[in-house]
Amino acid sequence: MYISAHFSAGDAEVRALLDGCGAADLVTSTPRGLIATFLPVLYDPDAGEHGALLAHVARNNDQWSEPAQGESLFILHGPDAYVTPSWYPSKAEHGRVVPTWNYLTAHVYGRLVVHDDPAWLESLVRRLTDKHEAGRRDPWSVDDTPPEFIAGQLRAIVGLELVITRIEAKAKLSQNRPAADRDGVAAAYLAEGAPAMAEAMRGAARPDAPER
Repeated sequence: MYISAHFSAGDAEVRALLDGCGAADLVTSTPRGLIATFLPVLYDPDAGEHGALLAHVARNNDQWSEPAQGESLFILHGPDAYVTPSWYPSKAEHGRVVPTWNYLTAHVYGRLVVHDDPAWLESLVRRLTDKHEAGRRDPWSVDDTPPEFIAGQLRAIVGLELVITRIEAKAKLSQNRPAADRDGVAAAYLAEGAPAMAEAMRGAARPDAPER
């Protein structure tokens, strides 16, 4: 991933993206070419030196059975949105502005491990369920379903663990714009119902830097 100095994501931004990510694209290089699948994921910070991303796929999905060559990759997507030059106060000053796109993303590389093990899968399914049901007024539990039904469902999936070796993360959030322009973009995101983008911009505040 190309990352300029302005847009390098900090450790806190990377950790927030890992913790908050609900799903990501798994890309593997195999003898028959690239394979990609969009999967629910769970970040486990205690698995390996840099943590791991855990997921599962349908047993009929060839991605788990095709040997992965070299590193595999999860692409994590944070908030993203368009930026119109009309939001920049500097547009009225000199007009030298163009549209762009703000976003937060991470490319998480690692060694892919296959877990064809009902106990491992049940643990993952429970952890995923607990994460996404937490805070609901009437949270669903795996134990709400007959055990034999769950057992059948677990036989239909295979677990995947990406043991992380390195992360490339980019937070392109108007850090290269003057403070007034950044404030204008953040205020516009709030007005247009994109609070996640405004919050991401506040967390990525940088000193003023020249345009590139």
